[in-house]
Amino acid sequence: MHKITTKETFKIYNSLSRKKEVFIPIILGHVGIYVCGATVYNDLHLGNCRTFISLDLIVRYFKYIGYKVRYVRNITDVGHIEDETNDSYDKITKKALIERIDPMELAQKYTHYLHIILDKFNALSPNIEPIASGHIIEQIEIIKILIKKGFAYEIDGSVYFDLNYYSYIYQYGILSRNHIEKPMINSRCLKERRQKISTKDFSLWKKANDNHIMKWVSPWGEGLPGWHIECSTMSLKYLGDVFDIHAGGIDLKFPHHDCEIAQSIGLHGKIPVHYWIHTNLLTLNGEKMSKSIGNTIFPFDIITKFSSEIIRFFILQTHYRNLLDFSSKALESAKIGYNSLIDSFLTLEVLFTRNIKVSTSTLNIITWRQKCYDAMNDDFNSPRLIVHLFEAKDCIQALLEGDEYLTCYDLKLLEKTMKSFFSVVLGLKIKLKKQTSKVEEVLKILIEIRSKARKNKNWVISDNIRKDLLSIGYNLLDTENETKVEVI
Repeated sequence: MHKITTKETFKIYNSLSRKKEVFIPIILGHVGIYVCGATVYNDLHLGNCRTFISLDLIVRYFKYIGYKVRYVRNITDVGHIEDETNDSYDKITKKALIERIDPMELAQKYTHYLHIILDKFNALSPNIEPIASGHIIEQIEIIKILIKKGFAYEIDGSVYFDLNYYSYIYQYGILSRNHIEKPMINSRCLKERRQKISTKDFSLWKKANDNHIMKWVSPWGEGLPGWHIECSTMSLKYLGDVFDIHAGGIDLKFPHHDCEIAQSIGLHGKIPVHYWIHTNLLTLNGEKMSKSIGNTIFPFDIITKFSSEIIRFFILQTHYRNLLDFSSKALESAKIGYNSLIDSFLTLEVLFTRNIKVSTSTLNIITWRQKCYDAMNDDFNSPRLIVHLFEAKDCIQALLEGDEYLTCYDLKLLEKTMKSFFSVVLGLKIKLKKQTSKVEEVLKILIEIRSKARKNKNWVISDNIRKDLLSIGYNLLDTENETKVEVI
């Protein structure tokens, strides 16, 4: 672990100020991070995975440099209304009706799937994973306070956030810059109204009709919470009125995160988060990957051809704030790069057998190591970090060929730094490749034994080795000059 030091400049791009800022935690050595999690009504697609993998990198680096992290990532198991009519269904109920199961059963099913996929991609579990349905009481209490303060109003069993009133006092849309012109506040008789004051007002609580399955008792009758209130409620409960980092996909900036800010300011009179982080989109054929338009690739569609480690490596080769376009060609390139780095770890083991006291390498390990930290300290620049890892790979190749030498100390520091940034920070596994390499070594030894047996015309040993290998999926193909292995 690299300990926190005030001498280093650690900068994060803040979506609120739209510039990189030196990270200053609210509590020294601690960081609170809230991530908008999945709405569990369908399988995660690769675009969703990109967001969670990118944010996992951020959490990993904070931990790596010595921060005590409280990482909160919610589960939206209530679903959110797709339009503002009382007859509309939330996404979870809509999918549950299609699958003919209870909405909570559907939410549990896709929550389980979410965990399987993120575990496959070696994403760290959050410290707290609150669910929206488990915080209905807290959401109701916050809505009651907003009504009392004049920032919300109730009409016919539904409660809306009054953006006209809010915009008269504060500025809405400070994150996305989608501002509302400051209105004149006129007297209004809410009791006589049967519709929203403004079409821009968003739901805090929606009245449920008889067809709704997911509904809860509230002071305004049976209903369900709006989409935005759940994140304000859960982040407030587990991270406090003001916390360090709120993160999510760029598509959540407006309206979701702008509405969160408005709710929190209405509640406490202050912006709830110091740093807002937004990951960019994964595109397919130049368009946003989205389930609603059918432009998606799901992890298990490609994980049979490309391992989860290669997919994760492919994602981290692009900075989290840049667009990333999916293609098989890009994944093939990532596969080659990933495997070459794995090979360099294996080569390092061979180099430790040399007894070198004088370093002649063109790579200064101390300087190179600092470059790795500098990359991550510059808004978590994983592509630049990966470039530095490839520099180390080239150095290792030169050492293997005998063109350059490193002292034992420098060699150990090189190995430790490479493995730390590769495994701990980037979250990439190297164990699987090592196991594969050992299998290949065993195969090579068995083939050599069998070749000697064939030369000595010991057909029993030769045939037994062939049969045993065939039983576990390796078919030996004998040619005039060599024996090839076919995996079946």
